[in-house]
Amino acid sequence: MSESSLEKKNVLGVMVTPASYSSATDAIIDAAKSRRAFSVSALAVHGVMTGVLDREHRYRLNELDLLVPDGQPVRWALNLLYRAKLRNRVYGPTLTLELLARASQEQLPVYFYGSTQQVLDLLSSNLKHRFPHLQIVGVEPSKFGKVSHSIAHAIAERIRASGARLVFVGLGCPRQEVWAFEFRERLRLPIIAVGAAFPFIAKTLPQAPPWMQKWGLEWLFRLLHEPTRLWKRYLYLNPLYAVLVMCQLCGITFQSEGSRPTEEVLYG
Repeated sequence: MSESSLEKKNVLGVMVTPASYSSATDAIIDAAKSRRAFSVSALAVHGVMTGVLDREHRYRLNELDLLVPDGQPVRWALNLLYRAKLRNRVYGPTLTLELLARASQEQLPVYFYGSTQQVLDLLSSNLKHRFPHLQIVGVEPSKFGKVSHSIAHAIAERIRASGARLVFVGLGCPRQEVWAFEFRERLRLPIIAVGAAFPFIAKTLPQAPPWMQKWGLEWLFRLLHEPTRLWKRYLYLNPLYAVLVMCQLCGITFQSEGSRPTEEVLYG
């Protein structure tokens, strides 16, 4: 794995890495073996746009160690702007399975934080069937809101005490990226924010068929299934993203400097 394969690139001010599954997996597993902090998020258009529209969140995103192109439009932007020649996106659910396969082979214990207990139970069951030697040392559902410093401290203590070497977080965007930013130093472990990977792998949430994923139409599939929750995200942010990428392609500069958050925002 070369250093250049993990070089960050500016996409609308958000520093995304044109990584492959193999380079991202190698970097994360290396951090797990070394027992060092390494915060990661798989970003689709919505994730990028949260950084574009919120300077404090842009700061958080750009402080993470690795942002990979989860969405096809993010991959296309890297190819258009930087000739990255990426053949595939780095899809959060697939990256999760790649990492779990390696963790199973190399006996690296894992911890899952987020979603509901029902989803986590199904997730654990499915993963134990798929990876019989995987060491799942903890699962903890989301508290679905902000938490106090004392509760955040207790969460971090539980995760550290479990012996986990990889922590997967499924809180939804942008809460999971805030969590990865705030818990990075609390845990000093690799944290991987993987969006809807938990319910997808648990099979409680349907995934778009492969042809829709290939052509960047996963957003349409999800919009049709959750229109009330997702209409604003996709019908407003997707067109704005496309326009802004065209602006950057034409030479407009988007600054990567954000604003350091004035206070901790702790989600549980």
